[in-house]
Amino acid sequence: MSPGGVGEPLTWNVAGLLSEPAGSMRDYRVSGVTIDLGQDLRQADPIGGTVRLSRTNRGLLVQADIATSLAGECSRCLRDVEVPIEIHVEEEALPALDMTTGAPLDTSTDSDVLRLTDHHELELESPVREAVILAEPIAPLCEPDCPGLCPVCGERLAGPPHAHAEPDIDPRLEALLAFRVDGDDETR
Repeated sequence: MSPGGVGEPLTWNVAGLLSEPAGSMRDYRVSGVTIDLGQDLRQADPIGGTVRLSRTNRGLLVQADIATSLAGECSRCLRDVEVPIEIHVEEEALPALDMTTGAPLDTSTDSDVLRLTDHHELELESPVREAVILAEPIAPLCEPDCPGLCPVCGERLAGPPHAHAEPDIDPRLEALLAFRVDGDDETR
């Protein structure tokens, strides 16, 4: 495995690979990379993993297996948590310039395809950022069966159960205590 790109993280010069025949491959190890995930997300651990670049007849097939973790809070008890994220990115990257002439290629037909830079560099930061953002859980938990917070006092509901004194009821609403829905046999 070759080391990661020099200079920018998640960037590799692939001019040599583009000049090789279809089927040629390069493997890169990624480690210690941090990227900006926007205002709402923070990395708890740097990105690590592997990237495989395979030469195709049009450009490159990019396959990346990346792992990191996000810093967040449990959606039930609000404790700080680290959420492990593992993603697989598989995209086709096409050149922006012809390798032999240096002339710009028509990019309008494949506008949503990942493009190499004018210096034949592959920049994976944007696809990795998008994949990490999509992999973020909607409601992360500190543990699968997190009991959450007590609705009365706000304490975490872990450990021995705790009790609260009966709340004072407004005398005007006391008559509602006797209200029962049909079939409701519960008593206070």
